[in-house]
Amino acid sequence: MSDEEENKMIDIYVMGRRYKVPEGLTIMTALEYSGYKYVRGCGCRGGFCGACSTVYRKEGEYKLKMDLACQTAVEDGMFLVQLPFVPAMRKEFEIEKVDPKQNDNVLLEKYPEIARCVSCNTCTKACPQDIKVMDYVQASLRGDVDRAAKLSFDCIQCGLCSIRCPADIKHYHLAQLARRIKGRYVDPTSSELETLVQELKDGKYDEELDKLASMTKEELKKLYDEREFQEEG
Repeated sequence: MSDEEENKMIDIYVMGRRYKVPEGLTIMTALEYSGYKYVRGCGCRGGFCGACSTVYRKEGEYKLKMDLACQTAVEDGMFLVQLPFVPAMRKEFEIEKVDPKQNDNVLLEKYPEIARCVSCNTCTKACPQDIKVMDYVQASLRGDVDRAAKLSFDCIQCGLCSIRCPADIKHYHLAQLARRIKGRYVDPTSSELETLVQELKDGKYDEELDKLASMTKEELKKLYDEREFQEEG
């Protein structure tokens, strides 16, 4: 790469103000280069926590785009708006009282706004994980907890789907409830789970855990790299 290519600067606009930043930066690093300090909404910085939701529009394009600031590279003439939070409140529930066998449709009961879904598919288009969001909303409407949970498994709860939704559906909270119900009531219980829980309560692994806690980062890495894998079947 030549010096000219390496030092190529482009223009971006943050809340209406223009900044020159090096080409190739992510939106997150470009904002920091411009002098903005991430106090909230930065999370893991690796595309897994969903905290850095961003809205932008490219010069000459009329469509708003949404993505994660840590995953998306800046482009010349990009107009950016940062979202400090997503206004979607999670409904409270007790896991022992949401047994799908005892409720006609607990997902619809807790999130009745899903009945307003017009199947516009905007939520799916907004998802940086390419999750079929509209499909799991429709599954939730039918009371199909298992399908809703499976389709939403990769959700990182960034909230971009809810921001775009004209029906004000809280998709990612709905999906989390579906997965919790599936884990509690739909999936079969492991035959080894109760035994393992009791062993933990009895302190069987206390000595081993203390040993791990006293290891250095290098020792832990070595132990992890050399671990034995259990064969399936």
